[in-house]
Amino acid sequence: MRFAFDKQDMACPQQAEKTCWLLANGLGGFASASAAFSVTRCDQGLLVAARSPSRRSVLVHRLSETLRTGAGQTFLSTQSFAGGAPPEDGCRRMVSFVWDGLPLWRYEADGAAVTRAFAMEHGSNTAAVIYTVDNRSDGAVTLRVTPSFQFAPKGEPPQQPLPLTQEPGAVRCGDLIVYITSDHPLLWEPVSSERLYYADDEKDGRAPAGVAMRCCAAQLTVPAGGTGRLELVFSDGPIHTSGGEILRAAARRQRELAQASGFRDPAAQELARAADAFLADRPGAGGKTILAGFPFFGDWGRDTMIALPGCVLARGQYDAARSILRTFLAYEKDGLVPNLFPEGGAEPMYNSADAPLLLVNCLWLYHRRTGDDGFVREAWPVLERIVRAYQAGTRFAIAMDGDGLIQAGQGLDQVTWMDVRVGDVLPTPRHGKPVEINAYWYSALRALARLAPLAGESGAAYDRLADKVRASFRAKFWMEDRGYLRDVLSGTAADEQLRCNQIWAVTMPFTMLSHEQELRLVETVQRHLYTPYGLRTLSPKDPQFHPFYGGPQFERDMAYHQGTVWPYPLGAWYLAYLKVHGGTPQAAAQVRRMLENMPALLREGCLGQLPEIYDGGRPGPSKGCFAQAWSVGELLRVYEALENIEQEADRDAG
Repeated sequence: MRFAFDKQDMACPQQAEKTCWLLANGLGGFASASAAFSVTRCDQGLLVAARSPSRRSVLVHRLSETLRTGAGQTFLSTQSFAGGAPPEDGCRRMVSFVWDGLPLWRYEADGAAVTRAFAMEHGSNTAAVIYTVDNRSDGAVTLRVTPSFQFAPKGEPPQQPLPLTQEPGAVRCGDLIVYITSDHPLLWEPVSSERLYYADDEKDGRAPAGVAMRCCAAQLTVPAGGTGRLELVFSDGPIHTSGGEILRAAARRQRELAQASGFRDPAAQELARAADAFLADRPGAGGKTILAGFPFFGDWGRDTMIALPGCVLARGQYDAARSILRTFLAYEKDGLVPNLFPEGGAEPMYNSADAPLLLVNCLWLYHRRTGDDGFVREAWPVLERIVRAYQAGTRFAIAMDGDGLIQAGQGLDQVTWMDVRVGDVLPTPRHGKPVEINAYWYSALRALARLAPLAGESGAAYDRLADKVRASFRAKFWMEDRGYLRDVLSGTAADEQLRCNQIWAVTMPFTMLSHEQELRLVETVQRHLYTPYGLRTLSPKDPQFHPFYGGPQFERDMAYHQGTVWPYPLGAWYLAYLKVHGGTPQAAAQVRRMLENMPALLREGCLGQLPEIYDGGRPGPSKGCFAQAWSVGELLRVYEALENIEQEADRDAG
């Protein structure tokens, strides 16, 4: 999809900075800034390089651009600074901003027209910016571009200037280096610094400012009536490719991603293109992984397994799916798989009761599409260890109870996706038997029963246990008088809170409820939790409901799962709606109508992406991560289901 903005959309920096863009390089590195070409968060930058998805550094933070004409000097760049320094106000010179997989800006200033194009090289920590200047004025014009560096771990902006060393064609700080090439000579300058203001960080209670350093510039002078071109390429290694080649390859790749997605709907094609941004190499395991979200998160096991069916399988990326599954299978320990690969390369964290069960279900979905019996046999020993660990009990109080259901968590453990902990406060304690964990458990057991013969085993024991789980689940979770499922079995008031977690009891590959129960559940969730932006995490009628997400971290965390709207469960709700209405063309048409706002959602916030969350009371501007893998993946699954229904109807009609 092509998103175009003009002066009416970007009349001032504050308006232009509501929109941002993201490019990713397949390594965990990325580039991101606002539509005004400013950084409004410390986590943004024009070259955020990755040694692995857990080791990322902001190298080139931003560019300062001035245009000198006969009428004087003006900024093309836009940026706010801390400490009362006057801002760069180039936004007022912007004529248009266009996003079509890559960002493109156009400016007019005193008779000169300037365009800026930006791209990242896939598979490399390399970024390129290219300017063209069409000088229609009576005198020469000079464009000067000055990069600002940080050389800091992502999310940790320097608060004091760092020492820079100028080397031939490079700038170094400690063990980090940025190589720079240009089609015009680099102009070396004494090291100076600037203190930037991060508006989006301040409103979320994060550090509102950070320091960046400057030590060089590139310059282009264009005579009256002439045209000129200036390019800069930045990388963490020696550069062998021109900016033009990087731009052409990136544009070609973006077109191919949309065309190869297999989707007909333009919104689905855009989501398929967005999904590719989350795939990254995980060097320690020699395979692929999925980043949970930009700009904050690395690769989390739970998020990976939720995002994989849509971001990878729905796009037909079966080699990548196998590689991702193999990555997490390699890290299995005590029947668990990593919930988090922390930044900085620390040991993985395993506090997730759902990731191992979701891995089993992902493998089932993978096999259904590929018939890859060999990979099932390869994975089988790990799958068996997962089930045995859950039956016997493993870390974080994860264990099967006598009724066959899974209980998890104790003390300050947080092992479901509602995993916020603020000091000694658990805003959403779900210790006991969470509803979605047991939906995943049942589905995993049925999947293993069917996969067992491929590994030379009998699946009868898994089926017998699944029968027991189903009987216990129906008896203990379903509330006939209310028409929905308990959220958890804990013996507390939290048990009967109306939450979105129950929706996965309808949409897993194998489910336990009757059709009538599923239909009532879907209708109840629609009445109380559904919004066109996502599902609320708690009913607005609940006294613990928080209508607003924002402010300092404590306030944000207290609201995070207490009503805040999440797009990713919305995918399951649409799939559940299709299921309970028989997967008919009429049901598909109704879901299509509900999805009519998708182009608007893709235009808001991070272009072409879906965010992490929205406010629970009045969903509007996106919040949290501006690009979230499971949001994109789950909505892609919906579009895949719709197109399958519609294509089948076309075949029947033909």
